[in-house]
Amino acid sequence: MAELVYRIGVGVVGLTVFAVGVVAIPYPGPGWAIVFVGLGILATEFEWARRLLAYAKERYDKVMAWFSDQHIAVQAIGVLFTFLVVVGTLWLLGAVDWTAELFGIDWPWLNSPIGLGA
Repeated sequence: MAELVYRIGVGVVGLTVFAVGVVAIPYPGPGWAIVFVGLGILATEFEWARRLLAYAKERYDKVMAWFSDQHIAVQAIGVLFTFLVVVGTLWLLGAVDWTAELFGIDWPWLNSPIGLGA
């Protein structure tokens, strides 16, 4: 029984860390590292997680190697796309409007279109 409770605990903690990492991927910082830590936690108890962790690390290394071999224009487009994803999600979450208000800027188009952060 204790082993089952332990496995469930590892599953809950691992999936939570993994989910936080997935959400953090487009933001500056350790998004992918958090994903790998979550998978590492899960891999301590689950074979499917060990296989997924090995596959994900291999694919990540290949994609990063490919990206670093690309022309500077392709890399710039990748950076721009990442920037747009970050700013877009921060806008949706109301963080852009909140930050603007700290500096005395009150432009209606900065408000979240889904009403968050209002």
